[in-house]
Amino acid sequence: MNLGQMKTRETAILVGCLLDTRDKERMRLSLEELKDLAETAGVQVVDIVTQNRDRVDAAWYLGSGKMVEIAQRAEELDIDLVIFNDELSPSQNRNLEKVFDCKVIDRTQLILDIFALRAQSSEGKIQVELAQYNYLLPRLAGQGKNLSRLGGGIGTRGPGESKLESDRRHIRRRIGELKDRLNEVVRTRHLHRERRKKNQVYQIALVGYTNAGKSTLLNRLTNAGTLEEDKLFATLDPTTRQLQLPNGLEVLVTDTVGFIQDLPTALVAAFRSTLEGVKEADFILHVVDSHHPDLAIHMEVVEKVMRELDAEDIPQLVVFNKRDLIGPDHYLPKVERSVLISANDENDLAKLRKQIEEQVLASYQSLTLNVPADRGDILSLLHRAGVDMEQAFDEAEDAYRIQVRLNRDNPIYGKIAEFVNEPTGQQIATAE
Repeated sequence: MNLGQMKTRETAILVGCLLDTRDKERMRLSLEELKDLAETAGVQVVDIVTQNRDRVDAAWYLGSGKMVEIAQRAEELDIDLVIFNDELSPSQNRNLEKVFDCKVIDRTQLILDIFALRAQSSEGKIQVELAQYNYLLPRLAGQGKNLSRLGGGIGTRGPGESKLESDRRHIRRRIGELKDRLNEVVRTRHLHRERRKKNQVYQIALVGYTNAGKSTLLNRLTNAGTLEEDKLFATLDPTTRQLQLPNGLEVLVTDTVGFIQDLPTALVAAFRSTLEGVKEADFILHVVDSHHPDLAIHMEVVEKVMRELDAEDIPQLVVFNKRDLIGPDHYLPKVERSVLISANDENDLAKLRKQIEEQVLASYQSLTLNVPADRGDILSLLHRAGVDMEQAFDEAEDAYRIQVRLNRDNPIYGKIAEFVNEPTGQQIATAE
């Protein structure tokens, strides 16, 4: 092969098992996503091979004859790696390595590789490395041959060859160290959340399928400056920024890692501390790519994760994004609360800010306080806390009548409770 013919990217064949019991639409989407994942990792997909089966072959994934056929095709095309659409068992991996003369990886390894490439923060790197070791530990046997023969590249980023060839005891020790470091990060994150709660900072979480436009929306709303790319998992590390609403109220908005079908168990476990932040939110913006043909399935995947996180009861607004890419007759699923926007349209952003403001104000109660004129300390307390308030002085009663919007969970409520003028409907009835 001369220099002009040299490959600039690794090439791959994708392999999928089409089970009769599976939803055909989800299988199609899963394979399309595998192709997108491969391209995100810098791999050129040359071919996609599938086989209809009643069940996955426990030893070979597909039938042994089909595997030999794919191996021959991979050799003819000078393929660098074969990527399987499901997570391979250790025994399947060992058997396939005997047949293929190129790298064999599965969907989980590919996603782990992308996460290793994308993680920027110390926490993100710890989470990815922990997920990689938990995946690799039961698969150490046979990995040495694969790695020593092929060196680096897709499916081998992260821990590296030397660590993978070390003994299980060392790997387990490293897992223990990573868990300790992650627990410390989780503890610090928890303290930050508790401080925000104590200060009654209203928190909004952006959730959604990967590549739905969450980072773009965060940037347009808050000038966050986070990475925007038309690639899967462009953002891994959670980013929190302050958003000022039209009435001057300030809230915090946090971007989260995007979801995807069949996200590896090891990754879900490692990133759970990051995803736990969704549970602490007062309001969730579920961002959906309204232009994507499979948006309904994307929404189901996100809702499933929300249920797993026990966050399904948090007030939610579905933000159908990328309005500029759809036609007037485009179908959007019916949901309880939604808004159709383009993150690149300032008028749409203003509409979204207004809806957020309405939700924030609805979560606060309107209270009337009668504060004696000599209790200026109460007025100072309200001002320092940044409470939304209107006041007027009643000369007849020598007191201030103050209208405030306040959540009764606010720590300052206990200090002002004695001055609250409860409406008749809220008074406790007594027996005659």
